[in-house]
Amino acid sequence: MQTLEIEFIDAGEDFLKAKMPVNSKVHQPMGLLHGGATVALAESVGSAASMIFINPHENEIRGIEISANHLKSKREGVVFGTARIIHKGRSIHLWEIKITDEEDNLISLCKLTNMILPRKKI
Repeated sequence: MQTLEIEFIDAGEDFLKAKMPVNSKVHQPMGLLHGGATVALAESVGSAASMIFINPHENEIRGIEISANHLKSKREGVVFGTARIIHKGRSIHLWEIKITDEEDNLISLCKLTNMILPRKKI
């Protein structure tokens, strides 16, 4: 989160939103936003969003699958990741994460599946 400068900026009952600057820290060799950095933003916001629905003293989150379709490139500025719940089960959360730019253009569309596990007693 610190390395990529990801910051949470908004939350609601069924969503969480974060932002990430697009600069040389997150560029691939051609000077564009790296798909891996985009997926890191998506997984960060989607995993944190699952925390809204669990008791962290009793459960923990594990991301078990993530997919991304990169639709538009970006060289500089800011991207926003907004996670919205698709399925909220007792053991599985499914999230859609839209990565957009400052003009609300869709940069990437991601899907994240999180597993809810009981926290091990230590």
